[in-house]
Parts: sequence; structure tokens; C-alpha cells
Amino acid sequence: MFDLAIIGGGPGGYVAAERAAAQGLKTVLFEKRELGGVCLNEGCIPTKTLLYSAKVYNYAVNGDHYGVYAKDPTFNYGEIVERKNKVVKKLVGGIKAAMKAGKIEVVKAEAMIEGRSAEGITIKADGKDFVARNLLISAGSEAIVPPFPGLKEAGDAIVTNREILNLTEQPKEVVVIGGGVIGMEFASFFNTLGTKVTVVEMLPKILGPLDDEISAMLQTTYAKRGINFCLRCQVTGIDGNAVIYKDPDGKECRVSGDKILVSIGRAANLKGYGLENLGVELGLKPNGRPYGIKVDEHMRTNIPNVYACGDVTGFSMLAHTASREGEVAINNILGKKDVMRYNAIPGIVYTNPEVAGVGLTEEEAKKKGIDYEVVKLPMAYSGRFVAENEGGEGLCKIIVGKKYKEVLGLHMLGNPCSEIIQSGCIAIEQEMTAAQLKEVVFPHPTVSEIIKETIYTVK
Repeated sequence: MFDLAIIGGGPGGYVAAERAAAQGLKTVLFEKRELGGVCLNEGCIPTKTLLYSAKVYNYAVNGDHYGVYAKDPTFNYGEIVERKNKVVKKLVGGIKAAMKAGKIEVVKAEAMIEGRSAEGITIKADGKDFVARNLLISAGSEAIVPPFPGLKEAGDAIVTNREILNLTEQPKEVVVIGGGVIGMEFASFFNTLGTKVTVVEMLPKILGPLDDEISAMLQTTYAKRGINFCLRCQVTGIDGNAVIYKDPDGKECRVSGDKILVSIGRAANLKGYGLENLGVELGLKPNGRPYGIKVDEHMRTNIPNVYACGDVTGFSMLAHTASREGEVAINNILGKKDVMRYNAIPGIVYTNPEVAGVGLTEEEAKKKGIDYEVVKLPMAYSGRFVAENEGGEGLCKIIVGKKYKEVLGLHMLGNPCSEIIQSGCIAIEQEMTAAQLKEVVFPHPTVSEIIKETIYTVK
């Protein structure tokens, strides 16, 4: 008998397992692929490893901007991919070690929920039955691949984030369907290495939910670097290595590439592991289709002792969200009061320059009818930014309430905003006002000082 069974070993599942074991819960974790889930094996870590190699190459090419000269810098695409694999393998090994240290039983097999009885919840895996008092479902998500006409016939020309990570040769041309975070990160990677990139997006902007001004600046930057953006364009089919789409005027167009990356989003994994055997309620979209497992603020489902976290809830499909949701679930299993809040979840795009944002965007504040004001400064107001980003553009933008001057949102473009956005997370989480943030001492010289310089423009 286990105190806790966890289905899915991604950032939600393995972090929850660590927290549970540390608190004395006898835990079993089921993962049919590799520990670390999509994030470690097919998402966050491998993409950032590739992007860093591209960034190093870019520094070498543009070293003369800093008085450093590298003669004819080149790269080896195969070695870049090999390094990515090495990094992933090392980190997977780290998680395995953490599971062993916590005496967590890891079952590398597909799990199937058999049902619930007075004894507990029964899960079958690897030909054995496992019974647990509590169940945490962290089954993750899969890339959405619409049934475009001609998609199947295109064969291996079509790739998702999973397949494109393991290409052994650099494609000369790539068409990216979807200008979201995944699409833009791969567009950035290949563009930096010299691949011709076209992004086809049905919305009028890239990076849909991100701040409009910030995303427009990033698009302008990459357009100057040669990426072709086809916005307000609806894909209607695939013809071999070509994407067929209608432009904003309804005209049929086509663009070809050695590879076509489909990155229009992800969908929660809701089938194949026996949810129906428990009667777990699913959240429904307006059209009646399920988007994920329905949970409350404690990450509880409608079934007693059954919890869910991460992408499988279909709400905030981010690794750091999943980890925190897993912690909330474990705390509630242990009888500790804890609730999940989503008002200060950071979103980051690891392009070059990076984009980071947390809290309300200007567009969201306006839509909610909030009386707000915006203050912003170029990143060049930071001496450290100027020193390390020759000719680089960037922006720090803060949204504050009009009446109380509380921090509602922070949005940035410029390196290394992924490492300093946490100041905004804390300010929003702690409901800090502009006056309180002004009193915080930021280290000098750092790029993070741009946050204090910007907040000081609030009157």
C-alpha cells in the first residue's frame, strides 16, 4: 500500500514525488517514457541548450562589436545536437538519483487506473497492481497536429517539437506553422544558424497572449534578421514540402521548406490511462470539447483523494506552473492549507533577445476594465545592459493600478530578462506598490536595475 501514486514524471510529477517523500509519504511514480517529461526531454531543456549554442555562435560572429575578433567562425550542427543530448541525459540522471535518494519507487511502464475501492485506488502497470490512498495525475500533454489536407502524404517533412530536436542535419529552409513560444524559439535558433525561416500565423501578431508592444518589437527585430512573417494567414493544406495558406485578402499562397514545424499548441493527455474508470470530471470548452481535468484551487478533482497538476489540467501549460501545482497538491494531501494562484506566473520566450512577462498585460488590464497606468523605459537606461548588448534594443514596461499604484504587470524585452523577471513575480505575489518597490535595493551594476529605474517614473 502506497500513500501516494503519481502518473507522469514531468516537472509536476517528479517535483511532487520529491516533496511527498520528504514529508514521509510512501510514493510510487509511473512514467512510461523518461523521467523529466516533455520539459526535460522534448521541450524546455533541449531547446534552451540548442538556443545557447546558437547564441555563442552569434557572439563569435559579432565579436568585433566588442573588440574581439574570431576568424571565420563556424559551427557543427551534429555536435550541437550531441551536446543537447548529453545535457538531457545528465539531467535525467539527476532526477533518477533524486528519486532513489527519496526512496521513491519508479515504475517505467504505462499506468492504467483500474478503479477505486475502500482500500484505495488501484493502478496496473508492468503486469502488477499498485494500491494507493491518494492519486496525483500529471500525465502532461501532446503537440496538436491538425488534420491538414496532405499532412500524412508529406511524411517526414512534417515535424513537431519532438522530431525537430533530433534532426542530424541542418535544414536549409524551415516553415513554422504557429508564431507562439515554441515556434518563435525554433525560428530564432534556425535563423541564427543561417536557415531560411518563414513563420505562418493565423493571428495578427506573434506570441498571442504576450504584451502587444513587446511582441511587435521582437517581430521587427527578427524581420530585420531575415525571418519572413505571414500574419493573419490561415493554413489550408500541405503539398509535399509546401504549406498552402490564405493571406489576409483571401488569396491562396504557398511557401516551401525542407521541414515544416507544426507548433500551434498542445492538448492535455486525457486518454489511455483509465480516467473513465474513476469518473474524473473534465473541464469543457464553450464548444463542449474537454480541455483538461477539472480541479479546484487545491488541485483536487471531483473524486476524493484524486488530484491533478500540470498540462493535464489544460490551464497553464508551463513547467514551473506544474511544479507549483504539484506542491499545492502534496500540501493538501498532508492536510496543510495551500492554494494555487495564477496571478504571478511568469512567461518567457528564450529568443535572442529574450522576452519575459508576468501579471497583466496592458491589453488584459484594458479588457478587465481596470484603471491603470503604464510606465516604461528603454533597457539602455541600464549601464550593464549597454555594456553587454552592443547596439541591442530592449524595453522594460510596468503596469500599475491608477489609484493605489500596485504592481499589476511587468513585461520586458532584452537579455537577460529571463533571469530578472522574478522581481516582478515577487512584487505581484506580495501585492507591492510602486512606493514599496522603490525602497528595494537592487545590486549595481546589473540589468535588473532597469526595474527600479522604470518604477521610479511612477508619480
